[in-house]
Amino acid sequence: MELEYYMNEALKQAEIAYELGEIPIGAVITQNGKIISTAYNRRETGKNALYHAELEAIHKACEKLGGWRLWNCELFVTLEPCPMCAGAIVNARIPKVYFGAYDKKNGACGSYMDLMNTENNFRPEVTGGILEDKCSELIKDFFKKLRNS
Repeated sequence: MELEYYMNEALKQAEIAYELGEIPIGAVITQNGKIISTAYNRRETGKNALYHAELEAIHKACEKLGGWRLWNCELFVTLEPCPMCAGAIVNARIPKVYFGAYDKKNGACGSYMDLMNTENNFRPEVTGGILEDKCSELIKDFFKKLRNS
């Protein structure tokens, strides 16, 4: 399935974050079936609260496409976006968002809150649970390793 292919690409980004000691979250943005940007969480290594995988991927896609509107793009991310990232997704006008693991403590696409379905003038279509087990397991393994060290 095509969605699983792109989520596996996002998982590869999450694995890079894992190896760097970052919370393993990866993101991929596609346009017309081609990957145009990839990113991973790097808040610790970059020492910046804004360096979430989604924000990094959006930044790269905007640079590549030469504008802030990502009308015909899709975002794949291994964890349900947080409120900050959900706001950026709406502002970038990304029409479709796919995520892997649900985040019941901080997810802003329906788990904890739903910023994608408010009275905004733009409402992305969101699908969660793509390769959910793989995405969840990577995060659980990271925190288990962190607790044990």
